[in-house]
Amino acid sequence: MGGNQSWVTEFILVGFRLSTEMEVFLFWIFSLLYIFSLLANGTILGLICLDPRLHTPMYFFLSHLAVLDVSYASNNVPKMLVNLISHRRAISFGLCIIQTFLYLSFAAAECLILVAMSYDRYVAICHPLHYTVIMSWRVCMALVVTSWSFGFILSMVHAILLLRLPFCGPQEVNHLFCEILSVLKLACADTWLNQVVILATCLFVLVGPLSLMLVSYMNILWAILRIQSGEGRIKAFSTCSSHLCVVGLFFGIAMLVYMVPDSNRQEEQEKMLSLFHSLFNPVLNPVIYSLRNFQVQGAFHRALQKRTTGGTAG
Repeated sequence: MGGNQSWVTEFILVGFRLSTEMEVFLFWIFSLLYIFSLLANGTILGLICLDPRLHTPMYFFLSHLAVLDVSYASNNVPKMLVNLISHRRAISFGLCIIQTFLYLSFAAAECLILVAMSYDRYVAICHPLHYTVIMSWRVCMALVVTSWSFGFILSMVHAILLLRLPFCGPQEVNHLFCEILSVLKLACADTWLNQVVILATCLFVLVGPLSLMLVSYMNILWAILRIQSGEGRIKAFSTCSSHLCVVGLFFGIAMLVYMVPDSNRQEEQEKMLSLFHSLFNPVLNPVIYSLRNFQVQGAFHRALQKRTTGGTAG
């Protein structure tokens, strides 16, 4: 960092300002939710890998969404759980930068994966005869690699810009984890460049993709309304409504956190929104896709039957 050497070697994560009893209670609640998110996303990932009927582009993207959700939660939640029952809530400067980098990487990649999933639904419903040609495995792989790559490249830019700033105190990050906006408030220099890059990133991974998805879903809705078969219309609505629920939750909260001016929200509210992203979203995604998706339910039942049959035969 040269002349802009940081004087701060560690930060203190403030977290929630609650009583000890409430923090212990939240520790157990959040631990259960985190374990459930790992099991639920792991189950979906396992079903997609093991069941040949789920080896389609839509479930290929869903498997990457499950990996991102697990990574997203595992980057923030374990440290948050430790802080709930620990009096020392310190995190080293280096680990804080790494946590910020990974958080932004997974978030940006998930935004782009959701765009790829909406494009897949658009092609499947609006151009069904050309679906296998348009959504070839080469195209699917290119979309996934692009999503992950852009996520890490954009986050690397933020991390480099963050490292150039001097941090000479205070040390308290008023957040549950090292979230970039909260860390920037502790810098002892002007952060206008960082703010501009954050805004540009939001336009690239939030506003742009959301606009494309809205246009694609307008075309999807129009195509669904023209489907003659009632069963086909219900099936199309089922798969699309699941994706829309996930998109609405993820993009809506991200835009509230990063695109609404600070004066319009309290810091405690921002913590709750970030908590929803880090903990509740990875829990809700597999629930939404499993409850609203008959193919995932069918794969789960087939896996149970195979296990029961195998156990009986043994």
